[in-house]
Amino acid sequence: MSHIQALENEIAALKEELEKFERGNKSAGTRARKVLQNIKRVAQDVRVYIQTAKKTEEPK
Repeated sequence: MSHIQALENEIAALKEELEKFERGNKSAGTRARKVLQNIKRVAQDVRVYIQTAKKTEEPK
């Protein structure tokens, strides 16, 4: 799965949980925070991927 697809999936899950939370489901807030943590992890993975790719490029 691509990094973009992973982020899109997490954002969709976040949207769903936030909507539930806003309707009064307090446990959805916990799940939303967990999804936000997953988004943070995926974003960090993307940052590492980009930095590694930059370092391995041959100088011009």
